[in-house]
Amino acid sequence: MRLFRILLFLAATVPGFGQRAALTVPQNIAQLSRQAAIIVRGQVVSVRVEPHPQLANLTTVVVNLRVVENLKSNSLSPVMFRQFVWDIRDKYDAAGYRKGQELLLLLNPESAYGLTSPVGMDQGRFEISRDAGGNLIAVNGHGNVGLFSNMSIPGVKISPPSSALVVQHRSGPVPLLRLEELIKQFSGGAAR
Repeated sequence: MRLFRILLFLAATVPGFGQRAALTVPQNIAQLSRQAAIIVRGQVVSVRVEPHPQLANLTTVVVNLRVVENLKSNSLSPVMFRQFVWDIRDKYDAAGYRKGQELLLLLNPESAYGLTSPVGMDQGRFEISRDAGGNLIAVNGHGNVGLFSNMSIPGVKISPPSSALVVQHRSGPVPLLRLEELIKQFSGGAAR
């Protein structure tokens, strides 16, 4: 019985490590799109974890992306960015970036130290895959929960299928074509 109490005490007092991504304010796709400095879809060419070149105590992940489509930025290809790694587990799996991975990224403006990250962290990072019918779909690190919440779309020209998506979707993958249409409308960016 004494061993049980000790184990129970230890379980209750040891800090939990369940939260991996930073806590962020939920944002919808209009907010994410407007805040992003760069929005691109592409494939990860390389990824490496290394110390920041100026701030040696900061661990970063450097991602090199071959751009397939540019939705908002001045650069066509490739995109290379450096992201701060704040969770020790991200150091061992390159913060979830993998060579060959197809992503749609809504990136914040770069800081004075050359660091950036997806807007809303996992909210602005969409993995692209194909559904059972072979259609391209996208899902962010939050399972697209709240992606279309509290959106006001009067005056914004979007197709009826995208309008229906905004009204009906609650969570789960979304058609990439519809997501990109909405991002272009809300970001003011044009595909290049």
